[in-house]
Amino acid sequence: MKKQAKVTSKGQITIPREVRRRLGVRAGDRVQFDEDASGMRISAVRKESPFAKYRGIGTPEIGKGRKGIQKWLREMRGE
Repeated sequence: MKKQAKVTSKGQITIPREVRRRLGVRAGDRVQFDEDASGMRISAVRKESPFAKYRGIGTPEIGKGRKGIQKWLREMRGE
């Protein structure tokens, strides 16, 4: 995919819609520019969800992830 963006007098660019979708970025998200031997690369900066620390807080007997939930459901159903 080749896309272009125009640099404003303030040094700002608008990332094309298709590139934003591929990167999974929205307004307020951060991107990172990395230089290597072949040129510059742009990537989305990912951080842990602010809600991750609360995951499972209300039901400590349920394990984490899909397997934990499926195991809990089987136990609740008596399987």
